[in-house]
Amino acid sequence: MARLTTAQALIKFLDAQYVSFDGEENKFVEGVATIFGHGIVLGLGQALDADAGGLKYYQGKNEQGMAHMAAGFAKQNNRRKIIAVASSIGPGAANMVTAAACASVNNIPLLLLPGDAFSTRQPDPVLQQLEQEYDDSITTNDAFRPVCKYWARVNRPEQLMSAMIHAMRVLTDPAVTGAVCVALPQDVQGEAYDFPESFFKKRIHRISRVLPPHEELEAVFAAIIGAKRPLVICGGGVRYSEAGGALLRFCEAFHIPFGETQAGKSAAPASSVYNLGGVGVTGNAAANELAKQADCIVAVGSRLSDFTTSSKWMFGENCAFVNINLNRFHAEKLDAVYALGDAKATLEALTAALLKVGYQSAWGDAIEQAQDAWTDEMRQLTLYHYSDAFSTIVKAQNPSSVRDFIRDLGGKLTQTEAICAVRAAIDPDAIVVGASGSLPGDMQRMWTTDARDSYHMEYGYSCMGYEIAAALGCKWADPSKEVYAMVGDGSFLMLHSELVTAVQEGKKINVVVFDNAGFGCINNLQMSNGIGNLGTEFRFRTEDGGLNGPLMNIDYAGIGEAIGAVGYRAQTLEELRQALQASKSESRSTVIDIKTLPKTMTEGYGSWWHVGIAAVSESGAVQAAFERKEEGLKHARQY
Repeated sequence: MARLTTAQALIKFLDAQYVSFDGEENKFVEGVATIFGHGIVLGLGQALDADAGGLKYYQGKNEQGMAHMAAGFAKQNNRRKIIAVASSIGPGAANMVTAAACASVNNIPLLLLPGDAFSTRQPDPVLQQLEQEYDDSITTNDAFRPVCKYWARVNRPEQLMSAMIHAMRVLTDPAVTGAVCVALPQDVQGEAYDFPESFFKKRIHRISRVLPPHEELEAVFAAIIGAKRPLVICGGGVRYSEAGGALLRFCEAFHIPFGETQAGKSAAPASSVYNLGGVGVTGNAAANELAKQADCIVAVGSRLSDFTTSSKWMFGENCAFVNINLNRFHAEKLDAVYALGDAKATLEALTAALLKVGYQSAWGDAIEQAQDAWTDEMRQLTLYHYSDAFSTIVKAQNPSSVRDFIRDLGGKLTQTEAICAVRAAIDPDAIVVGASGSLPGDMQRMWTTDARDSYHMEYGYSCMGYEIAAALGCKWADPSKEVYAMVGDGSFLMLHSELVTAVQEGKKINVVVFDNAGFGCINNLQMSNGIGNLGTEFRFRTEDGGLNGPLMNIDYAGIGEAIGAVGYRAQTLEELRQALQASKSESRSTVIDIKTLPKTMTEGYGSWWHVGIAAVSESGAVQAAFERKEEGLKHARQY
């Protein structure tokens, strides 16, 4: 037996966890990130200070930010390494709820260890304790229940053992992984208990390549054999299974094209003629055109979200679905024929079976023709300069926002040419991180890379504030690569605290800020559906009480410089190219502040998105938008 406090036992247990995948064994828990507060510093803090073992300590600056950092670290390690995140009771814990939801939606392992109220309740209400008159057992940490895949509160030291075994089960299971919350009452953290030594033995959690049952493989085989124009959707499960090569061999063998989800992008090389690029609402013309012609969709490791399926509008009623997934909940979506198994193992088994019968699709030249047409469109996007953009906007809608932007911020760069410039300038294997706004759409359509796992997009939760923190997590996961956080100005303002941590730790990340003076993506959505630009631009308040004054010209490079990063400012294409080139030689983190014209992002390409539009309005534009929504809904699947 080992007489330890609960917190000491927890640290010793975490230090002994390992993961084995394809015969390769790695330490699972890299360390613990925390911001010490009174609810954790004397318990878990003492344990870390006394003997952290092989665990590293990471100092965060914002609880949500450091949890996003840990999620980015886990994702970039393909879910086989984690950083645990601890916080104090109350606001420290509550700050992590958003990050927990983000991790669970994206199936990223995230271990959260928030402090909690006293289990004895003797000092109630302790500082920062949330009291509920109808239930003494409720604390802030109960808010984690709906956003976590596993939740526990350790009210006695001996409860730690079963709680942590369950926590590891969920964190290392690729079918169900996500956020895990183990709440630690302040008094229990410091309580002593005689823990059995067996609890601290080295544990190896084996991630196996599960092969679907024979009956499921036969059903999937039959569905593909019966299809003339199948199309594969490459989801995040392909990335985490490291199945990109298997998917490419499958498509090449049977002349089948594939489209990418945000999570699946960079699992397979973009240069393949079979890779159509992004599919769905933020997809490109090539993938969406062939998706509409497909008679069978083979979704590999995808949640099939509304952005991937274009709100179930993209595919006809006669289009069959085949889902390959480890998770039955996702596998059974869209009335699919499904196989529950690992992406790589399942694709290899299907490839062998289909080769035996000599299967070939009937796509013919359609794949190459779609690719050629999109290549021409990409060339136009690369050349989409200020003069072209302004002319288009003037014809399409009220150009006052663009005129004001040029007057108040001076930028004349379009968003699409700026993205193309970044792609051309940075290393081919650099990691790009994104999450929210219009950038994910532009990047899913336009970003090309053959470097595996170099496209790191959180779009299941589209969580503003993820980008910079996760970029730091990526840098910790792979220090050899340059990492670029592609972030809008609105998202930068929401959460950039971990840039301080990057500077403090000497971990260079490059923050590329696309400043269009507002929440440009939502401004596009509201205005394209007949609503004015209410609350989506960063304007000064005027004497009449409205936010209708000049646009705010915020110096994001200056904010970076104040933190200790190197700042660059770009209003023209040449200035941007110079900034990108100069930033590559820096050893410190950089902030590149790009003033990008509003309304110059990509959109459309044959997709539809079901959004809530007012059914009653005196505005003709809103009425027309509602009618378009109703018409689109007629052609969408109902479930």
